Amino acid sequence: MIPLFTLSPTAIISIILGYFVILIVISLLTSGKSDNQTFFSANQNSPWLLVAIGMIGASLSGVTFISIPGVVGAGGGNQQFSYMQMVFGYLVGYFVIAAVLMPIYYKYKLTSIYGYLEERLGKTSYKTGAAFFLLSRLVGSAFRMYLVALVFDRFVLGPLGIPFWLTVLISIFLIWVYTFRGGIKTIVVTDVFQTVSMLTALILTIVTILNSLDISIAITFETISNAGLSKLWFFDKGWNDPNNFFKQFISGALIALVMTGLDQDMMQKNLTCRSLKDAQKNMFLFTIILVFANLLFLTLGALMYVYIDHMGITPPEKSDYLFPMLALEHLSPIVGVCFIVGITAANYASADSALTSLTTSFCIDFLNLNKSTKPEEEKTKVRTYVHIGFSVLIFLTIMLFAIINNDAVVNNVFKAAGYTYGPLLGLFAFSILTKRAVLDKWVWLVCILSVVLSYVLDMYSEQLFFGLKLGYLNLALNGFLTFVGLWLISGARALEQRVE
Repeated sequence: MIPLFTLSPTAIISIILGYFVILIVISLLTSGKSDNQTFFSANQNSPWLLVAIGMIGASLSGVTFISIPGVVGAGGGNQQFSYMQMVFGYLVGYFVIAAVLMPIYYKYKLTSIYGYLEERLGKTSYKTGAAFFLLSRLVGSAFRMYLVALVFDRFVLGPLGIPFWLTVLISIFLIWVYTFRGGIKTIVVTDVFQTVSMLTALILTIVTILNSLDISIAITFETISNAGLSKLWFFDKGWNDPNNFFKQFISGALIALVMTGLDQDMMQKNLTCRSLKDAQKNMFLFTIILVFANLLFLTLGALMYVYIDHMGITPPEKSDYLFPMLALEHLSPIVGVCFIVGITAANYASADSALTSLTTSFCIDFLNLNKSTKPEEEKTKVRTYVHIGFSVLIFLTIMLFAIINNDAVVNNVFKAAGYTYGPLLGLFAFSILTKRAVLDKWVWLVCILSVVLSYVLDMYSEQLFFGLKLGYLNLALNGFLTFVGLWLISGARALEQRVE
């Protein structure tokens, strides 16, 4: 089949621009007489149902949209539905968030969740936690946008003669346009639209492939099973297997805990709810929808591999390219439209909230804008400059990835940024599980040393731990090392007090 972009070069641009027009209209309707409180917390007046639905889009980024379906049959189909083991681990993490973390955040009436670290440990701990978040979210968001921009560049905009840098610049500018006034209040609503768009595209694509293969919904999983792509539980192999159940389940619980519960980006939406009870209901519904959404992504992936086998299509060199290749070059134009809408929704639902949370954290955690006595107009001007600054930083980071142009290096940068969640896990665990004070001025050093040590241990884990590859478990190791380091300097704190 002729690629979609050769059928109508203006169609794709029109779809993308039309999509952003809708987002901008939503922004105009929701921002109204917005002030800084509206930007940072939506005046804590968001309906919990909207927050729950919108969080799905923020959790399932554009990388999820193109990567998760591809992993089902990657490497000869050895991964299959193993990813669901990690998703089930999420349930444990989300329970801890709703039962333990949310009550703390609401008790202290926080706008930035890292303010709790100041209440519990001290100012250096507070600034250290916020700095680790800023670094991880900046690199992580840029990495995710970079991967999606590569797909657009290869399959959609590149063939139209639009250079990569302009694709990235326009994307970030459009995000800035519809977030700079209303902030989190606007995002709560736009994320709902983007989540619905993404899930609708996902379901329509599945239905189209089923129709192309002349398969009824009733025998979908039977077909997937017959293709050898339905295995869900992996108990039969040891800890060295990346699909090992316990490894995936524990990793999923930790990832949910730190990348949702200890992440300002995700928690900022929850803190816009009217009450703790509403925020907990939001988390419960969000968890249910997320489980089924991931199951749909994996089902789509399995069906795509069944389709290419049936049609005799050679799979792409990278599994990430499977979905865009089929959507834009082999299936009907309707699927191509669904793919464009879906990946746009998935990518920008994640990116817009990231930009807003970066702005919020920097303004509150480092500029103390929420405590400033400056006139509201002056504070708004500062916030706007910060918003622009982070937009530029994300653009420059993406372009740096493009200049590096080496998958191994870029992936290692992203992996290194992931280590910054370990200290957050250790900081919050120590703060909640103990009542010990720390020598606050040394907390930053403990966190940095924990990152370095866990990175080295991860590199040599096979030699040190009898062949065990840590994988996502390095998060637990990192958090544990931070916890131990904080315990040691809490002892130093006690000794210092006795000397005094």
